[in-house]
Amino acid sequence: MQGLHLIAELSQCRCDSRLLLDAEVLRELCLAVCAEPGLTPVGQIFHQFRSQQEPAGATGAVVLAESHLAVHTWPELAAVTLDLYVCNFSQDNSAAARAAFERLLKAFAPDQTVQREIERGHVDRSGLVSA
Repeated sequence: MQGLHLIAELSQCRCDSRLLLDAEVLRELCLAVCAEPGLTPVGQIFHQFRSQQEPAGATGAVVLAESHLAVHTWPELAAVTLDLYVCNFSQDNSAAARAAFERLLKAFAPDQTVQREIERGHVDRSGLVSA
């Protein structure tokens, strides 16, 4: 259960507007950024929001053998939230996660980013999860 959780809020994104508006374009990006550093997609779901028959953002998740990636867009705010978690059970996937995350940041080209990195699942010798 030990792993790395990367999360970010991106604002004032200067990317191609299709990344914020089109669930299929978002899906292609997410699958590509996961596959490139060696993360393994095993499932996916993406949803296109609409407002009066016009695209109004997208949300998507890629289930990875290593854990998951979730992305949510708000085109009206030029904003995106990212959530990428990888477990490091059989191998350390941290470098692959960071590489995928950096590719996402580059693709969305935000002017402002609030980013957090959380190490999860550290277990002490007694088998209890430490704080």
